[in-house]
Amino acid sequence: MTLILLIYVLIFIIFALILFAIAQIKVAGMNVKDFWSFIEANQMLDKLYRFAKKYEKLTPQEQLIFLSEAEKVFNAFDKVPDMLWEEEYQKYMDVLDKYKNIKVVRWTQN
Repeated sequence: MTLILLIYVLIFIIFALILFAIAQIKVAGMNVKDFWSFIEANQMLDKLYRFAKKYEKLTPQEQLIFLSEAEKVFNAFDKVPDMLWEEEYQKYMDVLDKYKNIKVVRWTQN
């Protein structure tokens, strides 16, 4: 009986924590969907940052993939307050610089 009661209390606590997190996201003026896309974009930013540092010259197909993924990251980061991603600012700027360089190179080739 005590084990069942303990399980119910733990489930209630977990449920309460989830509701509290959702409330905090709403209070910050964001949608939960936007916050979730920011979390995913943050992971993609790390991958793009490593990719941008590792490869100097990209094939046209790699350029297109990099550009499309970078645009997704930029859109997700635009939907959340800047204070959430202050720590990732340098990575963001490095990826943005690589994005701009690729855009310029592709523009001059056309």
